[in-house]
Amino acid sequence: MLVDSFVKWRVIDVRQYVSVRGDSVAAEARISQTVNDALRAEFAKRTVHDVVSGERDKIMETVADKVDKDVKGIGVEVVDVRLKRVDLVPEISSDVFRRMESERKRVANELRSTGTAEGEKIKAEADRAKQVIVAEAYRDAQRIKGEGDAQAARIYAEAFGKNPEFYSFLPQPRGLPRVASQQRAT
Repeated sequence: MLVDSFVKWRVIDVRQYVSVRGDSVAAEARISQTVNDALRAEFAKRTVHDVVSGERDKIMETVADKVDKDVKGIGVEVVDVRLKRVDLVPEISSDVFRRMESERKRVANELRSTGTAEGEKIKAEADRAKQVIVAEAYRDAQRIKGEGDAQAARIYAEAFGKNPEFYSFLPQPRGLPRVASQQRAT
């Protein structure tokens, strides 16, 4: 992992600070080495996810405490340690992105196939419902047509009963037998 960090520090005891010959470059080198060691130790205890998002504040606090204890011997106090950036090295980063991409494609294909299956299921259910509705409509239409034919036959029968001779001059309705009028001799 590539880690970019910074440390705020100050001299608290000039006599001890002289132990590094009063050289800020030497003090910074020692602080930098101590910070690197502490960060490596903390990163080794955690996953990449924890380092990047979950426990960043805790890592900075722990590292600041460890570094402060170590550099007190040279008359320096650590005020703050911050992580500016934590990245994967480029070689690993490209592998991680390829793996993430293939995983996303797999999930997308799985969701597409699930969606297609659900779509087919919905279409089949709609087709079945359509067939049921059409069959029920045809049944109702046939029933209503039968009721209409029965009512028409009743009306024709009543008309024939009132005047059979007149009825013989009218065209016969479809579906009813031809009735011959009977003449009576008197």
